[in-house]
Amino acid sequence: MSTPSLTRRIRAPQTEQEPAPPAARRSPGAWVRRAPLLPALVFMIVITQLPFVGTLVISFMRWNALDPGDRGFAGLQNYKEEFTDPQLRHALTTTVVLTVSVVLVSLLLGLGLALLLDRKFLGRGIVRTMLITPFLVVPVASALLWKHALYNASYGLINGSLNWLWKLFGSDNAPQPDWLSTHPLLAVEASLVWQWTPFMMLILLAGLQSRPMDIAEAARVDGAGTWQIFRYLTFPYLRRYLELAALLGSVYVVQNFDAVFTITSGGLGTANLPYTVYTTFYQAHDYGQASAAGVIVVILSIIVATFALRTVSSLFREETR
Repeated sequence: MSTPSLTRRIRAPQTEQEPAPPAARRSPGAWVRRAPLLPALVFMIVITQLPFVGTLVISFMRWNALDPGDRGFAGLQNYKEEFTDPQLRHALTTTVVLTVSVVLVSLLLGLGLALLLDRKFLGRGIVRTMLITPFLVVPVASALLWKHALYNASYGLINGSLNWLWKLFGSDNAPQPDWLSTHPLLAVEASLVWQWTPFMMLILLAGLQSRPMDIAEAARVDGAGTWQIFRYLTFPYLRRYLELAALLGSVYVVQNFDAVFTITSGGLGTANLPYTVYTTFYQAHDYGQASAAGVIVVILSIIVATFALRTVSSLFREETR
């Protein structure tokens, strides 16, 4: 074989690889698979996003139904009035106090119940179902239950229990406080704690049942006690689930309207931001001011929801490792 022919075969030009086609061209069936989701996406945009855009536009307008002649663009005036209004500042403080207290107490009670249900005992399924029930009650029905069946000064269960307890000791002078007038914010908080404790319990119970048990068993073999296992193994493992439960609970409690409206009608210092939006819109008929307050509530909810989504994403990443 001649040398030039060998050189030509060795130095034969190599065909360059063509760039890979785009994903859309490589898999034309992707859009076909996504097509059934388009109606749901359009419906979600129409139902959720368009009303919010309308609310955002109205929040920059001067629009009071009681003064129809004075309507126009107000710029940031509505937001300025919201942040300088003493009523709104008080509603914001009430919202923060209500949210923090309800979430913390519900989280502690939910953790205790989750630790209880994580153990095996007779009738655990029935107990679990009964503990979940308050979360399944309609919020308005839950508020009505607490207002009339528990808090009522004449026939409520709490004052009736005080009467029964005092009679056991031979006294007919049991205290009969009017809970809604003496402790209005505490009354709202107690009803919300009763409603949201099962939600915290479910999230924490799921975390407890997903933890690796071999490490705890090894620690127990090495002589670690129950408290040491909980402090150094169980609690650090539940940290993400505690954060998730607290953030999700905060998102919902910040937006709570049913309990405040039903139990106290926003009186006696219990008006939170959602109730303030309601009174501004339906009683003062100031649509621009109410829209600005509503946008503020949405922004606060989005901030909390962002942290919740990050916590969920970190949990998913840990599960896929």
